[in-house]
Amino acid sequence: MEDSVKKMQVEGGDKEILYSKTIKAGKRIYYLDVKKNLKDDLFLAVTESKKVQPKNGTQVSFEKHKIFLYKEDFDKFMDGMNDVISYIKQCRAGERPAETASEEDRQEDDSDEIKLNIEF
Repeated sequence: MEDSVKKMQVEGGDKEILYSKTIKAGKRIYYLDVKKNLKDDLFLAVTESKKVQPKNGTQVSFEKHKIFLYKEDFDKFMDGMNDVISYIKQCRAGERPAETASEEDRQEDDSDEIKLNIEF
C-alpha cells in the first residue's frame, strides 16, 4: 500500500483535501480523502476508480464511484463494515455464519419514526 499526503484545492470546487490515502488493489484504486466542507467540518470522501478498456479498441477510461461519510456516522459505518467483513471471513473459512438481522431489526432504535406492525 502506498501513502500519499496532499493538501490541495479540488478542481471545480472549494473543498480542500487535507489528507489522502491511496490503496491500489488490482484493477481498482481506492482514494480515501479527508476534506473540509464550507462549515469547516471534516468528512471522508471514498472514491473507487476502475479502469475500463472497451473491447472495440477505443480509448481507455476510468469509472469512478464516490461516497461521502460524515463524522457522526463513522462509528455506525465501522460497526457495519466490521460485521460484514467478519461474515465474509467466516464464509471463506467454511464456517456457517450467523443469520443476518431482518429488515425490521435493522431499523434504528433511536429514530423518531412510529413503527406499526399490523397483520390481518
